[in-house]
Amino acid sequence: MISSERTLALLQEHLGSNDALQKHSLATGAIMKALAERFGEPPTDWESIGILHDLDFDLTRETPARHALETVGWLRAEGVPESYLQAITAHNEATGAVRQNRLEHSLAAAESITGLVVACSLVLPDKKISSVKTSSIKKRMKEKAFARRVSRESILECEQIGIPIDEFITLSLAAMVGIEATLTSH
Repeated sequence: MISSERTLALLQEHLGSNDALQKHSLATGAIMKALAERFGEPPTDWESIGILHDLDFDLTRETPARHALETVGWLRAEGVPESYLQAITAHNEATGAVRQNRLEHSLAAAESITGLVVACSLVLPDKKISSVKTSSIKKRMKEKAFARRVSRESILECEQIGIPIDEFITLSLAAMVGIEATLTSH
């Protein structure tokens, strides 16, 4: 895998001034790290995959089918293992890849929950992730208008990897609170 320093350098290099996407990537990385620790997987590797999963977003926003595929080419050149590249490809439904294992389901769930947590924190008076409750996330998951850009089905992939939704939301909130200063200072 690539080092944490190189992961952050790639993030900065490819996303540059896209502050919102950088924060999303860091939040997804934090959740992936927490999931890896829960499963006894390499936390740094999973965190890196979470951070790097959307490097191509600005380039492929107009053509969602290319999303994830561009990233794979860049990361392959960096020596990232194929199983990790498959997870990046499979996280986006537009690629047509079918999620097959815990890493792939984890990335899809982690990427989707970040948007919902951030959206929930924005409607709170103090706008802090630490103010978001598991019950608020579950409520918002049911509101199509509130979470129209968040895939409820992807969040529920946590159950495919053996984590009940309440536990997954709690784990995700804790991971994001752990880096909340980074998310608000960028």
